[in-house]
Amino acid sequence: MKRQIAVLGASGYAGGELIRLVDDHPDMELAYLGAHTKAGATLGAVHPHLRGADRELGPLDPAAVRGVDLAFLALPHGASAEPAMALLARGVKVADLGSDFRLDSVDRYEAAYGAPHPYPAELGKWPYGLPEFFGKHLVGADRAAVPGCYPTSALLALGPLFAEGLLEGGPFVVDSVSGVSGAGRGAKESLMFGAIDEGVAAYGVLTHRHRPEMEQGLAAVGTTEPRVMFTPHLVPMQRGILSTCYAPVAAGVTEMDVSAAFRTWYATTPFVDVVSEPPNTRWIVGTNRALVNPHLDTRTRSVVVVAAIDNLLKGAAGQAVQCANLMLGLDETAGLPTAGWMP
Repeated sequence: MKRQIAVLGASGYAGGELIRLVDDHPDMELAYLGAHTKAGATLGAVHPHLRGADRELGPLDPAAVRGVDLAFLALPHGASAEPAMALLARGVKVADLGSDFRLDSVDRYEAAYGAPHPYPAELGKWPYGLPEFFGKHLVGADRAAVPGCYPTSALLALGPLFAEGLLEGGPFVVDSVSGVSGAGRGAKESLMFGAIDEGVAAYGVLTHRHRPEMEQGLAAVGTTEPRVMFTPHLVPMQRGILSTCYAPVAAGVTEMDVSAAFRTWYATTPFVDVVSEPPNTRWIVGTNRALVNPHLDTRTRSVVVVAAIDNLLKGAAGQAVQCANLMLGLDETAGLPTAGWMP
């Protein structure tokens, strides 16, 4: 019998991708679609590219979500906590794509978001949903905090090196570019075609909320507390993230050590491939794959790692389904695409 699934936040970009993935999933079936301002509309009115256009979007009210095994929450920051706790209390598993439960302490949360958490005792209780590093905590779990898109790319790039003790000092520099879909579907003047076309802009310099999440993730796989400098950039493309990460290596580290670290960590992971040349975001659009390309610079005793992901799939909906597969006892790869499209 197929697992019954709810998607709250169904009208957004990540919500649309979740619907597409679940509709094609061999072991899942959509039982409820919830939205905020679009409640009462049909699916076709908000996602005309998806089949089942006559399905109606219900409210975000958790009480309306009945008879489901797992709910995906694809909601803005601050909107997940209440429905998540209500659903868990009724025995529904929750995969939260938002940021409400990603951080493990009050201090990290307030440093990132500048406000107290509504359920501070929950921080640290939600398995961090990056299966390549924390998959064992997701198997059979009733909840998962799906990582942010930028932290996913940075942790896949630097995590193996940090875990193997090959890095030292710091800070570690994460320089990322992202397509506009990462900013969500809401209408914003700064994201209009005339504002972004033919230009590249940095934003959130020194203040982006994903930096504490990157530091937390690296600390969880290593033995020290890292320091990360993170600068995101908006580029005029629809989807994709390319992160170029720089870090000093420990004395005596060789190119063979760097290569071995990546082989060790990703030899059996179904969605991360170590590639021999810097990846292009076009290569991963439409897939749940991550492409990672490491280089050791012996002149500066530093490593440069380039990582590419689709921000809406491995950075959001695809990774959430990957987590849900583990939570529900399914094949981790079920329903997830590994081939994209070009041109």
